[in-house]
Amino acid sequence: NPEIVNQHYLQLGVEVYGGALLNPWFDRDLSLAGRVSYLHEDGGIAHELIDMKKAIAVIPSLAIHLDRDANSKREINAQKHLPPVLMKLPESSSNGDSPDNEPAVDFKKILLKLVNASLEGGSATKVLDYELSFYDVQSPAVIGLHDDFIAGARLDNLLSCYTGLMALIEQAENTDDVQNMLLVCSDHEEVGSMSAAGAQGPFLKSVLQRLCPGEEDFTRMLTASLMISADNAHGIHPNYADKHDNNHGPIINEGPVIKINANQRYASNSETGALFQHLCELADVPVQSFVVRSDMACGSTIGPITAAEIGVRTVDVGVPTFAMHSIRELAGRWDAFYLYRVLKQFLI
Repeated sequence: NPEIVNQHYLQLGVEVYGGALLNPWFDRDLSLAGRVSYLHEDGGIAHELIDMKKAIAVIPSLAIHLDRDANSKREINAQKHLPPVLMKLPESSSNGDSPDNEPAVDFKKILLKLVNASLEGGSATKVLDYELSFYDVQSPAVIGLHDDFIAGARLDNLLSCYTGLMALIEQAENTDDVQNMLLVCSDHEEVGSMSAAGAQGPFLKSVLQRLCPGEEDFTRMLTASLMISADNAHGIHPNYADKHDNNHGPIINEGPVIKINANQRYASNSETGALFQHLCELADVPVQSFVVRSDMACGSTIGPITAAEIGVRTVDVGVPTFAMHSIRELAGRWDAFYLYRVLKQFLI
């Protein structure tokens, strides 16, 4: 029941997915996309992906005049401050009801029109459920005086997914040898990975067991395998350099980063790290390392989860990134190409 009517405005209730930087979401042009499940006119349940594409909502900031401490003490309450504004309603609907006592706006009816507009003949009769997310409509861009950077949403971790896919396709199309190559893009990494489609779920192991059904062969296959867990790394920020260990501050456009943590928050060890460094040398790609400050908490990836679930040797790597988990992140143009080259080398 997401509809909220407040002070003559229609808003939608939202939840925050994962550990997001919330400040950058204010005053952005937002659209809505995701999956809608509906009842088909033949009585069956069907699903449709929708994308409104145009800007339909905004989360306005409170003016500085009404919050003089906003730049030093601003706190964001996800329940109170994040519902986006979609439209101004007629005065008669200010209490949430239309003159004939029907709800002022039924969000499911809006979705039903969108689904039918995308279907030939309009065959949806009722929206049953949906999974939708707001997103920034600003397009990604290559920026910088010398086009050094890629700016865009969700670079963590779509950049790794894209470069991995391109490397696999390129290598598969240009080799005559039979190769065992697999790209795994797991869902729900930002919320802990404990789901049927997440890294802590059964999907990957099930696929591997079907590819190699014999128990002894399955164990031998995993023992002979290496997984590169690619997930963006924290580049050293010039305005916040003290947040990094002095000897482990990755620089954007100076190559992919090997992530290391003694407490196994990353799955890299000296053996797998050495293998990745050697791959970088073979691909003529620079390589860096990242170790979080000893007095700060360390993040993690699906690397340790997957390694623990199936017992495969793993190295955690990624390209340096600024503003991770912001609505718009920043990565290096050349780092994306470097990662592509070393992943291609890995698949030879």
